[in-house]
Amino acid sequence: MAHSLSAKKRVRQNVKRNARNRHRKMLLKNDVKSFTTAITKGDAKVAADALQTVTVRLARAAAKHTIHKNTAARKRSRLAKKLNTLKAGAGTKA
Repeated sequence: MAHSLSAKKRVRQNVKRNARNRHRKMLLKNDVKSFTTAITKGDAKVAADALQTVTVRLARAAAKHTIHKNTAARKRSRLAKKLNTLKAGAGTKA
């Protein structure tokens, strides 16, 4: 247990930041899940919209230091790759 005033304040700040970061990550995971669902269904238009939402959410989380910027870039790249694969597959079928 913290004894000094500064240590007590640090504990309070950590609790707030932890809750804020967990909320941001939860929203991010939900957006990624909706994108993955759209990819699984093969709906490129819905997936493209979902990718746009995920991209914004990733950039915001990285800017606020909830996740590392390289992690955000890697996730963005991999999700875009999945969408491009879906579009390329849909293009050959049509």
